[in-house]
Amino acid sequence: MGKVTGFLEHRRVEEAHEKPEARKQHYREFIPHLLDDEARIQGARCMDCGIPFCMSGCPVDNIIPDWNDLVYRQDWKAAIDTLHSTNNFPEFTGRVCPAPCEEACVLRINEEPVGIKSIEHAIIDKAWEQGWVKPLPAAHRTGKKVAVVGSGPTGLACAQQLARAGHEVTVFEKNDRIGGLLRYGIPDFKLEKWQIDRRMEQMAAEGVSFRAGVFVGRRRPDRGVPDWATEVVAPEKLLVEFDAVVLAGGAEQPRDLPIPGRELDGVHFAMEFLPLQNKRVAGDTGVPGLRATGKHVVIIGGGDTGSDCVGTSNRHGARSITQLELLPMPPDVERNPVWPYWPTRLRMSSSHEEGVKRDWSITTKAFLGENGIVKRLKAARLEWKNGKMSEIPGSEFTLPADLVLLATGFVSPVQAILEAFGVEKDARGNARATTDGAGCYATSVPKIFAAGDMRRGQSLVVWAIREGRQCARAVDEFLMGSSELPR
Repeated sequence: MGKVTGFLEHRRVEEAHEKPEARKQHYREFIPHLLDDEARIQGARCMDCGIPFCMSGCPVDNIIPDWNDLVYRQDWKAAIDTLHSTNNFPEFTGRVCPAPCEEACVLRINEEPVGIKSIEHAIIDKAWEQGWVKPLPAAHRTGKKVAVVGSGPTGLACAQQLARAGHEVTVFEKNDRIGGLLRYGIPDFKLEKWQIDRRMEQMAAEGVSFRAGVFVGRRRPDRGVPDWATEVVAPEKLLVEFDAVVLAGGAEQPRDLPIPGRELDGVHFAMEFLPLQNKRVAGDTGVPGLRATGKHVVIIGGGDTGSDCVGTSNRHGARSITQLELLPMPPDVERNPVWPYWPTRLRMSSSHEEGVKRDWSITTKAFLGENGIVKRLKAARLEWKNGKMSEIPGSEFTLPADLVLLATGFVSPVQAILEAFGVEKDARGNARATTDGAGCYATSVPKIFAAGDMRRGQSLVVWAIREGRQCARAVDEFLMGSSELPR
């Protein structure tokens, strides 16, 4: 490493944040990247630890110590080349990844970890500013055609890799814009959508074609998943026109809460709420009026989606925001008790900093309404023992609730999609496909592959990019007999 004692001399420096009251007034990103010297000092904190556990914690296999050292030496061009060798879209991961690499950092055993995510953020922003991110079109075309169904991080990574291998790639997206849940799941204040648009320009120059507003399948879902398709394409058509098909959609089947009052107006899935604001920010008119303005908002679910609902509701001007979690409150620990694995500990997102009442060990029993509209929520407190929960007698209470958002996770891909293609499913309702050995990522139907959430279920953006890249190599091997794409 460039400075072997750097971790002893320098403290971790967090990226600057715009103050909560100011950032609640807009939907722009509010976390600028580190300055060059700040990033250099953070790179100096990377230890000469011998075994870089950060790399084992990173699903996309980023070569983290190398680009930390390069940033310390201020060799930014080599740093972005190293970063791009494993990660197609570091501007996405540098903004929205929860950074399991940092929990696996050796310093994290008893100190603050290296600011890996902030260094990644600084590298890719510097690369775009300097004009180093350019199209990399294939030198030769193979004449093979591949359809990628889904334009989230899995589909985009897979498409880019296949195009660079010389294949003719078409990406199909059911919504009116490309990006999947990057576009219509993540709020703009965490990821502004021009970040996606400029990658699309790069990929188009590499030969990728995009077809938005196209639903691939037969039966479209009724609710819970955004769908603004204006055209339907049958799976059989893709199998005739393309040499391979990659199913790369998200795990978009939301987990419901079938309790009394679920049918009341004002009780919605989170993904019925969040995409509408993204469309408003994009300048769309006539967007349905599902807003939190002036309402008592109750969010059920304590994960990232629930946090995004908090931030959006605050920007709408909600009267109050309460976030309920079924599980007990995690411990507030400074060290990682299960290093190098991901710990269960109390986390506060930037949206939580903006204002919310959080409550744990809560079960929701009923939604109560008037004239068909939700007005209150009936809940009770839980006691957890040996991993099992029981309701505490006499603990029932009610909350005012004009808008209830279900952010309780996603159980699987939309089943109608997998059924339309006839692929075999695993016990959790995902497309069955292996990730290693001959025929990896191939489904039970010839020519059809599956990757990302479609194969593994709800997961992280880094897992999506990793599986998209690995699936691209598997498809390339299937089409050409061998592949030079990295795995």
